[in-house]
Amino acid sequence: MPANLQRWEHLTFLHWRYDPETVQALIPPSLRVQCWDGSTWVGITPFRMVDVRLPSLPPPPPWREFPELNVRAYVRGPDGRDGIWFLGMAVPRVSFLAPMRAAGLPYERSRSEVSIVDSRWSYRFEPPRRMRRLGGDPFAAVVDVGDELSEHGRTPLVDSITGRWSGFHRRGGILLRTPIAHEPWPLRSATADGDLTPPLRWSGLPEPAEPAVVHAAQVVRTSLGPPRPVRRVRSDGW
Repeated sequence: MPANLQRWEHLTFLHWRYDPETVQALIPPSLRVQCWDGSTWVGITPFRMVDVRLPSLPPPPPWREFPELNVRAYVRGPDGRDGIWFLGMAVPRVSFLAPMRAAGLPYERSRSEVSIVDSRWSYRFEPPRRMRRLGGDPFAAVVDVGDELSEHGRTPLVDSITGRWSGFHRRGGILLRTPIAHEPWPLRSATADGDLTPPLRWSGLPEPAEPAVVHAAQVVRTSLGPPRPVRRVRSDGW
């Protein structure tokens, strides 16, 4: 039974390669960053949240549409499941912050806007107050969206870092996992220009050494299940 329904629109995936130890230092020790060929990846995802609501109820008016940006690390939990640990989350809606923080998600308020003109998507997010000490520049991106990603372009890495079905968070010292269900991302090729890396600095990460890998997706409809405590799975040798 879903606990929350949402629609995510005009989403851009920006990904950078990082040294695993650098990212692990920002992650709870009960989670381990996932690695591909000796590196881990960190993503920034700006998008529009639309019609955030409880099942069978209409969305509250302030939650009908608003921008969101999050900074994602890719991790594996002590139960053996993989998922996302959010290094930072930003929205403009004050009414959205309190219930999300109560759930253990690191949401901060950010003045923000998303503009869509055909295949050109523009985003701007001001640094949240508590993150300004780590980097005071705004995130500003202009994304030109291209063709549907080919089968060759949908590598196991791309599918893994875009298609995550769990989010980890902590509440009262307890590690929780929220299941996430949606149709596969309709990924498209994309290019991005602008000041793309400030949210990495807001989150305590150094400037990346390489340019971003960029993908985009028009829309997915999403169902979030109730959060549940994460339990360690015993295996031989434990």
